[in-house]
Amino acid sequence: MKLWDKGISIDKKIEKFTVGNDRELDMFLAEYDLTASEAHAKMLGKVGILSEKEVEDLVAEIDNLKQQLQNGNFVIEKDFEDVHSKIEYELTQILGYTGKKIHTARSRNDQVLVAMQLYFKDNLQEIIAKTKNLISILLDLAEEHKEKVLPGYTHLQVAMPSSFGLWFSAYAEILIDDLYLLEAGMKVVDQNPLGSAAGYGSSFPIDRQFTTDELGFATLKYNVVAAQMSRGKCERTVTSNITSIANTLSRFAMDICLYMSQNFSFISFPDELTTGSSIMPHKKNPDVFELIRGKCNKLQSISNEMILITNNLPSGYHRDYQLIKENSIYSVENMKEILDIFSHSIAQIEVNDISLSDEKYKYLFTVDSINDLVMQGQSFRDAYKEIGGQVQNNTYEPVALKEHTHLGSKDNLALEEIRKKMS
Repeated sequence: MKLWDKGISIDKKIEKFTVGNDRELDMFLAEYDLTASEAHAKMLGKVGILSEKEVEDLVAEIDNLKQQLQNGNFVIEKDFEDVHSKIEYELTQILGYTGKKIHTARSRNDQVLVAMQLYFKDNLQEIIAKTKNLISILLDLAEEHKEKVLPGYTHLQVAMPSSFGLWFSAYAEILIDDLYLLEAGMKVVDQNPLGSAAGYGSSFPIDRQFTTDELGFATLKYNVVAAQMSRGKCERTVTSNITSIANTLSRFAMDICLYMSQNFSFISFPDELTTGSSIMPHKKNPDVFELIRGKCNKLQSISNEMILITNNLPSGYHRDYQLIKENSIYSVENMKEILDIFSHSIAQIEVNDISLSDEKYKYLFTVDSINDLVMQGQSFRDAYKEIGGQVQNNTYEPVALKEHTHLGSKDNLALEEIRKKMS
């Protein structure tokens, strides 16, 4: 069944090509299409297009379909083009003529728009909650390990003394920046497009504010053309926001893989979180973080693909938009899984004791040596030259580990201040 069926048969190859994998993807949207259909039916009753009895019958049957979905009994068979045609078919089978009225004053275009935006709203809230959970875990780890020293690196070269507290809380605070982007993305998708129909509105006296309130949107996407133009923009916004988290987590995963290696040996994980080798019995491989790194990099490539698919499309609907549904759902579902597994794994990290007196770390202290000379009255430039000469002549002797007391440094992590930024 197709919502646009006019009784003319279509080439089967064309049908297969144009439908793609919509049936599988639409299972993620079924709940939201049913919710939007219920709100639409109530609105049609409010403005007098449907009778009170017709609304009651439609709402009751939509609720039955929701129950089937929750029980795992709702299936989009291959006879149907998508979830929208499946739902209308089921309503018509049970309610007859009344079921045929559900599509009044509505297009499949705004059906897809509203279902996608409801899906994004729910799932962005879930991703925000999962990100906050990870941030909390990292801040707790920072507090637990704030006294444990860690070499700091720039250009992968020994740089300055750091700490595990500084490392954990750095990723916590940078994830808060990603939270800000997610919250901005929520504002973009939290606008009701329903009622825009095919992108040019309707001659029916529909009440768009009613469906906005009924569906819990923060506001209405007032201009009907703008509502249709949000197709693609919402998807790009969401995937771009997810890309920002993916970038942070891929860097974090890379740090973890480095720090687990024998040449660093800063951290380890329980055996049950690592994998072995089929030939080398000593291996404890960080496969979970390597896969997180790879998945996060893939998510970042998807964002670029979304831009290219929708680039330079004129206003109005175009079938190109079908191609971005899979990418946006893939991004959302994968990020939820990544955040879950990252939180589960990082909470079990084992932090090793590191001796900064090791010869390979002696140049960690050159900056503090310069600062000592400055405090004794030398200019910074002369002090820099003196310590630099000692390094060149191999006569440099490191000073004792200094306390860094300013806000946000290794000995003054400002963890509570960072935590407050999350609220």
